[in-house]
Amino acid sequence: GEYVTVLQLASSRHDKKFVAELLKHGADPNIRGGKHETALLTAVHTKYFKIVKLLLEHGAETSIDLATRILQEASGGGAHEVVKLLLNRGADPNAARGGEKGTALQYATTYDNYYVEITRMLLDHGADPNIQGGDYGTPLAAVAAEGQLEILQDLLQSGANPNVKAGDFGSALHAAVHYPKPRDDVTQVLKLLLDNGADVNIQRPSDSQTALYSASCLGLPKVIQLLIEKGADIHIQGGEYGTSLLAACHWGGLAVFKILLQHGADITINGGEYGTMLQAASAAGELEIVKILLQMGANPNDTGGKYMTALQAACFKGYMEIVKILLKNGADTNITGGMAGTAVQAASYGYNPTYTGSLQMVKLLLEHGADVNIQGGEYGSALAAASHAGKLQIVNLLLEKGADINIQGGKYCTALQAACASRQRELVELLLEKGADPNIRGGQFETAYQAALYEQDHYLMNILERKGAETDLITTLNEV
Repeated sequence: GEYVTVLQLASSRHDKKFVAELLKHGADPNIRGGKHETALLTAVHTKYFKIVKLLLEHGAETSIDLATRILQEASGGGAHEVVKLLLNRGADPNAARGGEKGTALQYATTYDNYYVEITRMLLDHGADPNIQGGDYGTPLAAVAAEGQLEILQDLLQSGANPNVKAGDFGSALHAAVHYPKPRDDVTQVLKLLLDNGADVNIQRPSDSQTALYSASCLGLPKVIQLLIEKGADIHIQGGEYGTSLLAACHWGGLAVFKILLQHGADITINGGEYGTMLQAASAAGELEIVKILLQMGANPNDTGGKYMTALQAACFKGYMEIVKILLKNGADTNITGGMAGTAVQAASYGYNPTYTGSLQMVKLLLEHGADVNIQGGEYGSALAAASHAGKLQIVNLLLEKGADINIQGGKYCTALQAACASRQRELVELLLEKGADPNIRGGQFETAYQAALYEQDHYLMNILERKGAETDLITTLNEV
């Protein structure tokens, strides 16, 4: 059966009185067998530490590995008496049996297990606060992340080094910034770490982020102010966006952006995912930041990054007011490159919140000299992009403004194939009526007919056949 002794069964059911009675009458806690091997292992498995203590006091045997496991579990479960008993018996507080949390000290300082007395007991018995392991990397990073000031002080007084690498967080300072729960004490945590030797400019090994950069991404004005006062270098480069100011342009918000500017942040430093600060702010819809950058001399035609230009970023994300101000300040509508290829293409299939807004944006770009036939990007042309996205009115507008209906390029080669690939029936009919050639070859599906075949859209296949589409297969579906 699951349990070979009554003592094991009683231990599994958390029946402390019965366990005590059995031990009083000579029950042997070391008989082996059953699901968990011994009564002690059964009690440890169920984390009922009052029974664990009873069994230990009545001679339950513990190997080094088992003692380590019990010490870990008891430390993480708040079982003061069990921890005390094991430490007095010589259990090693620095042993790590494995698992996610590491040593007993890491168990005592992880998640909601912030046991001040147990932490102090472990430290008094020689627990090393700088051993790396567990979810947070170090005990110091764990308590810094959760704002446990009392334990943080104990660890620092016991020699915890705030600059020791702390897992994925990088350092205790990074952990404190990254996990600021809704509380006012995050600055207290940071002050305590910095006053005890934390390097304010320490960079996370994985991506070179500093604490200031992280705070800029998270939009934490008080934290940023403190870090700058403590000597944080605003211009250190690293992270996805490049600098703290670049990060603030996209994520931090106006307040953070202004603080960094007031302390001398350089708006001319470019790099990171969005290439320029103007592009980062435009992609995030930060109109006020865009205005400030333009007033400070930012060039709307600087290129680089995900969208190539700030205008393409604003068009793709559907921020009409930003598009207007960029155009007013001389943004070139025909610069090519980046994810969307061109500004018109970005507006034609991007994330504009309304269909009408998308149409109005394309009209505005055309009024400012956008070339309807300029090529680039995933779809090759604005017409193909709008066709794939099912933007009927935009397709009509582009055709009215001289878009070449048979222009070739991009993923689907033609607008007709792009429309077939996304089963845009009304658009396919319109394009064919306007003279689209169904037999142009190229692109992912080779022909418009094969795109319809791949989608198993017999309605489109019939329309294309009636318009003279060749039905011989140049590629196979397996090659698509």
